Amino acid sequence: MKILITGAAGFIGSNLMRQLAEKGETIIGIDELNDYYDVRLKFARLKECGISKHGNPYVYNEKVQSSIFENCLFVKMSIDDKESVDKLFKQEKFDKVVNLAAQAGVRYSITNPYSYLNSNIVGFLNILEACRNYGVAHLVFASSSSVYGLNSKMPYSEEDKVDSPVSLYAASKKSNELMAHAYSKLYNFAVSGLRYFTVYGPWGRPDMAPMLFAKSISNDEPIKIFNNGNLSRDFTYIDDIVEGTMRVLYSIPKAGECENGVPYKIYNIGCSHPVKLMDFISEMESALGKEAVKEYLPMQQGDVSRTYADTSRLEKELGYKPKISLHEGIAKFIEWYKSDSNPLKG
Repeated sequence: MKILITGAAGFIGSNLMRQLAEKGETIIGIDELNDYYDVRLKFARLKECGISKHGNPYVYNEKVQSSIFENCLFVKMSIDDKESVDKLFKQEKFDKVVNLAAQAGVRYSITNPYSYLNSNIVGFLNILEACRNYGVAHLVFASSSSVYGLNSKMPYSEEDKVDSPVSLYAASKKSNELMAHAYSKLYNFAVSGLRYFTVYGPWGRPDMAPMLFAKSISNDEPIKIFNNGNLSRDFTYIDDIVEGTMRVLYSIPKAGECENGVPYKIYNIGCSHPVKLMDFISEMESALGKEAVKEYLPMQQGDVSRTYADTSRLEKELGYKPKISLHEGIAKFIEWYKSDSNPLKG
């Protein structure tokens, strides 16, 4: 089976690419390698998949073969480049597509709203068009727990209304869900959307709390604790996220089994066990052997006080069950953070 993964140098994308390649699938990963955060981390993730230019810059539209997996290669490409996307789909004839490429970051969307339109809206439209024009059997795309916005009902269920986003990022992800449903209905191809809850673990994004906390605690610098610490998150370890994503990838929605006969499904992927932010910090302090210097701050624009995933649909339909406890996950993350594998250590 030939699978395209967009956002392949990202946190989830690089892990998914490696695990699918290990299973013997033919994988092509694409990523524009932008500098939203330190590209050294993106290059290091790709290197874990055997993809490296050995000191040379990546060339746009050039295919780079993995030195580890003969069934895996990488192309520097942006999904908002319709011509290049169409050409790749026409050449490769993908069976399935996992779209993880997006401009990420809730807080970043407050100050840089226009950066979200090209990737999250135009880019996603290009993927939808290519899927329907070139016979892709199943599109899996990344949505986000942020679509639940101001919902006060807990835990968040896929049946809940998601009409009250609190950031442009969340609104763009809700837009993706609407666009995908329309294409699934119009062109009768299978689509699955994944509402990811807070993902953490080795190779995580440097703009997210685990990396920020680890760096600050290690260097005796204050960590910023928003809403005076009155936050909780459904922290989910990366291996559990990838496992859930693969289960969805291998399960194609059937029109006769879906609402209104549209082959479209939405799933929460989380741990279904929210953790208080202060408890998360305590686990990090314990793993690092140092107490954090804490700076308490008010709630940030675009944030919500709590996330909590109802994962019963994914558990019932596909047998998904997260396995990694917070204690084990933090220990694995800190072990990686302190290792030479982390290109941003220090």
